[in-house]
Amino acid sequence: MTVSVRVDAHHHLWDTAERDYGWMDGAWADPLRGRFGPHELAAAVRNRGEVATIAVQALADAAESAELLAIAADPSTPVAAVVGWVDLTAQDAADHIAALRAGPGGAHLVGIRHLVQDEPDPRWLLRPDVGRSLAALTRAGLVYDLLVKPPQLAAAGRVAQEHPEQSFVLDHIGKPEIDADGWEPWAEAIRDIGALPNVTVKLSGVVTEADWQDWTFDRLLPYARHALQTFGPERTMFGSDWPVCTLAASYDDVLSLAERTCADLSTAERDRVFGGTARAVYGF
Repeated sequence: MTVSVRVDAHHHLWDTAERDYGWMDGAWADPLRGRFGPHELAAAVRNRGEVATIAVQALADAAESAELLAIAADPSTPVAAVVGWVDLTAQDAADHIAALRAGPGGAHLVGIRHLVQDEPDPRWLLRPDVGRSLAALTRAGLVYDLLVKPPQLAAAGRVAQEHPEQSFVLDHIGKPEIDADGWEPWAEAIRDIGALPNVTVKLSGVVTEADWQDWTFDRLLPYARHALQTFGPERTMFGSDWPVCTLAASYDDVLSLAERTCADLSTAERDRVFGGTARAVYGF
């Protein structure tokens, strides 16, 4: 790679001693309990060159987003931007966005995300109140990160069509069920949503969709390459999904997967995936 500053467009920060992350609902999450803060992040990316990162919300909690923004305001950390959370079903979502921007580090807010994957309604994104809030995001110039599973990809594509001026980023290549050899209907859904010019994809979260103890690069690469080929390097960005990725792989393993996925790209195209796309889409 020749990028002077690599961008990791997707990671998390938390301290489970300070805040309850309810989705960590069993022994499977024990490796994720504890402190994963900016110093731990810096250690994870050490010796990988200069890295700028995007911290992404992990709770439906505006206080967590405010804390992430305050971290991004500290130039001693790798965190350059934040994808935060506001209640998209709230009538005053625009006011909550403004409040985050007015707080410490508010200028580092580049996007909003909701844990749609946990919503029982596969058409949650198509709710009228959510649509109203997405219009507020468009006016604010913020990206919307789509965290969905394959059954929700159709709604994700529909909402992107209904909001053509809104920039969307599909997290974790749409979370294919790799452990169950779930190629279809995921692959076709990726082709459908990838045809929309206002949607970008994150090459992230792939390893944890496979068997955590028995994954191989050969098992993962067809999924990663399908996403890359569908969206193209100009609409694909690298993200580690650290520390969630550590359930199955090291930071270096995840980076290696992305590098192998991009092995046939030109230098300029790899620079897009590992930095240029994230900077262009999130505007930082």
